[in-house]
Amino acid sequence: MTLAAVLPIMVFSPLLGMVVLLFIKKTEEKWIKIVGVLATLPALILAFAAYFHRLAGKSLNDFALSASWIQFGGFKKVSKTLFAVNFELGLNGFTLILIVLTALVSTLAAIAAIYIKKEWKGFFMLFLLLEMGMLGVFTAENLILFFIFFETILIPAFFLIGKWGYFEKEKAAFNFLLYNGVGSAILLIVIMVLFAKTGTTNIDALTNIINDSKATLVSPLSAGAKYGLFIALVIAFGVKLPIFPLHSWMLRAHVQAPTPIVMIHSGILLKIGAYGLIRFGMGIFPEQFKSIAVFIAILGVINILYGAYIALIQTDFKMMLAYSSVSHMGIVLIGLAALNEAGVQGAIFQVISHGLISALLFFLISVFYERTDTTLITNLGGMAKGMPLTAGFLLAGGLASLGLPGMSGFISEFMAFLGLFKVMPIIAAVGTLGIILTAVYLLRTVLGITFGKAHRDFAGVVDLQGIEFVPVVTLMLFIVVIGVFPSVLSIPLQTTLKTIMLGLGG
Repeated sequence: MTLAAVLPIMVFSPLLGMVVLLFIKKTEEKWIKIVGVLATLPALILAFAAYFHRLAGKSLNDFALSASWIQFGGFKKVSKTLFAVNFELGLNGFTLILIVLTALVSTLAAIAAIYIKKEWKGFFMLFLLLEMGMLGVFTAENLILFFIFFETILIPAFFLIGKWGYFEKEKAAFNFLLYNGVGSAILLIVIMVLFAKTGTTNIDALTNIINDSKATLVSPLSAGAKYGLFIALVIAFGVKLPIFPLHSWMLRAHVQAPTPIVMIHSGILLKIGAYGLIRFGMGIFPEQFKSIAVFIAILGVINILYGAYIALIQTDFKMMLAYSSVSHMGIVLIGLAALNEAGVQGAIFQVISHGLISALLFFLISVFYERTDTTLITNLGGMAKGMPLTAGFLLAGGLASLGLPGMSGFISEFMAFLGLFKVMPIIAAVGTLGIILTAVYLLRTVLGITFGKAHRDFAGVVDLQGIEFVPVVTLMLFIVVIGVFPSVLSIPLQTTLKTIMLGLGG
């Protein structure tokens, strides 16, 4: 197998699992779950193989794949690349670590499907389709292919939330579809305009054409048009991140989605918004991004403070985690707004760190829910007595989320704020209030659950057991490793950071 074949095999390997599931009777719960989990492993193995390939000092260009796909109009005689859309997959440092995150969380979420109570075959068919879409989004090297994979995610996610979710699952699913559908429509308009004006949707080619004043375009693209396209991109991906006030759909999805899907939603799907802002917003339109950096920083601080304050007054643990996600995504925004290496690196670290921590915390609250049928903070008091192992991991996860040194949350927050303090000290100082609020609401919640007043008899309540340890221990291990050895992320990111800073003129 050549290295160029790795990415298509990785991206489409979940489809093989779907084919196998077609031949298994829907009553065979055990085999359906085994196949569902095993089908996620090829992508996980290949993702780590690519990571160690890069760690060995080899080029990620070895994995690049480009094949003729679609040719629009009669331009082939003029140029083979003009209005041609190739099937292009590739990796850079940023997409590599996102692929590893996606494959890892997908496998652990598949294990978390032990909590699914019905129609396992349909669940895993849609789950594997969702994983394929996520892997495709991060490896696509042209905007049309990116959009196809992006839309592929929406369909299974809608049904997975709407059918296997909790009490208000239908409302959450339709809100998810409505907001993300509007974001997709805006994104499609941007892609079509860029394609019509430049004759290409290749991401690298667009980056060069848009930022080269001497480049020949099919049709002139004015400064105002560039700015308009950039703002549209910010809105499209701002829905996905989410940026306040485009966040309300995400709260319902976090609370109502079933355990495996909320792990993926908080751990990966939100990160597509950050990826789009960095790869397309900052990459293709660096000048426009620089012009509104202060505004982006202010939005980031609003996200941090608003999310933290509302999380502080929540009585439901899931809703608290949902608002916490809003707050933590604000750290991504302030890191990007800093426009320097420390800030951008902190933003990318925060993307990965939050993906791991949120997946861990949502899994742990699901463990509590399976035993107690509640996610109310007051009703979960005293869990250190009834479920000491689960409570201990919850405390560790909470400390990671508030940025305890030695864990991934600390290094990401530190670098993001360090980058912003260098250029916008006043805005950064206001943002640090969010760190204080984060410590308050997380310690209040976690200590209330672990050592608070018990409202139940813990006789018969079972602690973490068996396969439940796999997601918990694995995620905790990665959180600590990144916190202690941040070079596991910074080494693959070196080339990507240099490219971003070069584009920003830094």
